[in-house]
Amino acid sequence: MSATSAPFGLRPAYHPSGLDRAQALTNGITSGYASNILKGQPVQYSASAGVIIISTVGATWSGAFQGVEFTDTTGRRRVSNYWPASTSGTNIIAYFYNDQNIVYEIQTDATIAQTSIGNEYNFSNIAAGSTVTGLSQCTLGVSTAVGNSNPGDMRIVDISDVPGNAWGDAFVIVRVVNSRSQFFGTVNAIA
Repeated sequence: MSATSAPFGLRPAYHPSGLDRAQALTNGITSGYASNILKGQPVQYSASAGVIIISTVGATWSGAFQGVEFTDTTGRRRVSNYWPASTSGTNIIAYFYNDQNIVYEIQTDATIAQTSIGNEYNFSNIAAGSTVTGLSQCTLGVSTAVGNSNPGDMRIVDISDVPGNAWGDAFVIVRVVNSRSQFFGTVNAIA
């Protein structure tokens, strides 16, 4: 599996308490929001509107998007694992994981060794994904390793225990934590 590039974005692996539940944020996406928000894509709170938006590389992030339900302009209730760009709707409920203790799985965009545990990296392909499946294709950018003076988007804590996944493979599935949290750790302004 880790010999094939098949990114899936951020996928919750576990929470130290055993509970990893998505938050349901009422009116969580602005009607007409112009970008796709894909399942597994890193998101952040917008300071100007109190809603979630997609995050960018090097920005603080709150968690991983999991889906949305909303009433479309015909009055039909819709449920989707991604937010289609420029969609108009009402009663929008956004689901996303935002607990800073969640450990996520993500695929790397190149080979990586076990010595990377504890190192911080940025996202790569952060906006990539499929509107057919609704899944993010965001990856951990191996070439984006950062030093101690500047935090990365995420810190590697382990390798995923999925079959066929090993350190040194072409595209390793690793476990990471948010190291550029929007609300914890280093205090950063909201975007």
